Amino acid sequence: MNVRKLLDDRLSDAFGSISKEPTPALVSPASRPEHGDYQANGAMALAKRLKTDPRALARDVVNAADLTGIVAKTEIAGPGFINLTLSRQFLTRTIVRPDLVAQVPQPDHIVIDYSSPNLAKTLHVGHLRSTVIGDATARTLEKLGHEVYRQNHVGDWGTPFGMLVTYLDELGQPTDDLSNLDQFYALASERFEKEPSFAERARKFVVDLQSGEKAALTRWKQFIDLSSAHMQHIYDRLNVSLTPNHIRGESAYNNDLAQVVSDLDKAGLLSLSDGAKCVFLEEFTGKEGRPLPMLVQKSDGGYLYHTSDLAALRYRHRILEADRILYFTDARQELHFRMLFAVAQASEFIPKSTKLEHHPFGKLLDGSGRPFRSRDGSAIPLDQLVDEALERARAVVKSKNSNLDDHEFDEVVRAVAIGAIKYADLSKNRVNDYTFDWDSMLAFDGNTAPYLQYAFARIQSLFARAKIDLKSYREDISLDNPNERSLAVQLCRFQETLELVGREAMPHHLCAYLYELTSRFMRFYETCPILDAHEKERASRLAVCAQTAKTLDTGLNCLGIQSVPRM
Repeated sequence: MNVRKLLDDRLSDAFGSISKEPTPALVSPASRPEHGDYQANGAMALAKRLKTDPRALARDVVNAADLTGIVAKTEIAGPGFINLTLSRQFLTRTIVRPDLVAQVPQPDHIVIDYSSPNLAKTLHVGHLRSTVIGDATARTLEKLGHEVYRQNHVGDWGTPFGMLVTYLDELGQPTDDLSNLDQFYALASERFEKEPSFAERARKFVVDLQSGEKAALTRWKQFIDLSSAHMQHIYDRLNVSLTPNHIRGESAYNNDLAQVVSDLDKAGLLSLSDGAKCVFLEEFTGKEGRPLPMLVQKSDGGYLYHTSDLAALRYRHRILEADRILYFTDARQELHFRMLFAVAQASEFIPKSTKLEHHPFGKLLDGSGRPFRSRDGSAIPLDQLVDEALERARAVVKSKNSNLDDHEFDEVVRAVAIGAIKYADLSKNRVNDYTFDWDSMLAFDGNTAPYLQYAFARIQSLFARAKIDLKSYREDISLDNPNERSLAVQLCRFQETLELVGREAMPHHLCAYLYELTSRFMRFYETCPILDAHEKERASRLAVCAQTAKTLDTGLNCLGIQSVPRM
């Protein structure tokens, strides 16, 4: 149940009955416990519009609102804030509901475009943010009941592959050895720039590829299959939910590119500029007010990524029937997506009703505030990053517990290592840059994945000592202690938090929720006897613990992070 929405709906109805028009109540969680559990801030704006006393208006709203069975106490504070304290009966009913997450009443078809590496290069830290943020958003939207279509729009076509395959063939390098892929790509690029004969051979391979020449297609497919398998291996290590079935790269749209250009022309949007075909829209201008072009076909007849992105949008509308399309890329591509969306709608490739959203993110920095790279300045391969995370996590877990058998120890190390990498990213507002710090991300205290995982393991340990099955445990909850009640209030906010993440594509809201839930649980655990409490109190507190464990497990899963029963 979305408690915030329930309160907002009830109070908005009351505001509307007074204003005689739809008026938002502006309900949000209270910033401080002495202000209750929630706070409605809509009275001030309405009072100003009606030219009346906001405190008196707030009292009228409370009297008109149907809050029976939900709110135990209301208070008018300051210039007209409405403070709301939930009733004990409502709290206990809400947290023991059998369905931890309620499905949305009207699920959408949602396409999420994320990760999207170039298969001519190795997956590196530059792909990390798109991959983990997009994956967490996809998992959360699925948990809410939406139909989610993951789309891994990999770079698998064009000049980069002409250069690379030509270089590898001349080198005599076995195609199944991709260990030095980035080095090969750099050397191939250098030869392409400096050797006209090499560039000509590489371009011929691309022409053969685009024209469907059998030998070129066979050679290209061999490389793509191996590169895709290498990419999938890294996704699996990172516990990312992308699979080969989600790959729909640039090559998938090759046969539609000419039609895209033709349809843009039919829509009256195409212009010629120095022999290239472009789209100019009035709202996009550069220096001195000159219009900015979106190039869709070069003067030599080649197509650009703008063209394949338009083709992808049409596919996502026509075939996947998307109601909403989300893209996760770094902030430098903001202009591209603004232009892409505008052209797609101006050409009527996409109806106005389809929501097109670019969700940018900031840079990954080292301790000196520079982009996070290896000592030689190159991007760190994700495989190497995972290896180092496992090594560091192994030392941390070993220092905490020596009672795990070898298999369990390895499982905990993997969960801690991968969880730490992901959570360090996901817990930050994605629009900001963030600093990569091994020590802080692997800490067992503070806002980290190990802290949350440890809380979950602690609850598992409680039930193991009591010899009770946590999954099937069901008992009445009484909420007699203030810390017990505070924990219950946070448990009630899980649904609204997931829905907020789903709306805004901001996983850091879920991380903040889980951290606050864990902090409240730890205060409850330290101040409220559980196994040593008398029978009725013991049963109630174990039920609160069980609900906390289920919420932590579900929340971590939405982030793509594994919980473990012992640490």
